[in-house]
Amino acid sequence: MQQLKIFKSIESEIPAFQDEINEWLAESCGTVISMTGNISPQASAGSALGSGTFSGSDVILFVLYEPK
Repeated sequence: MQQLKIFKSIESEIPAFQDEINEWLAESCGTVISMTGNISPQASAGSALGSGTFSGSDVILFVLYEPK
């Protein structure tokens, strides 16, 4: 039976996010059917006031897979 795994992180932690996903793929996953991701930019309240600062954007990855 196909299953779904959802990973969520923030843009500033992409290297650790990749490590988490790759570790799961190597240890837990069976056969990947599809992977879809998205990044959603998030501006902090300060940026609306002209300070130019941004908080980390949300990053999400959906993995549809067949378990081992």
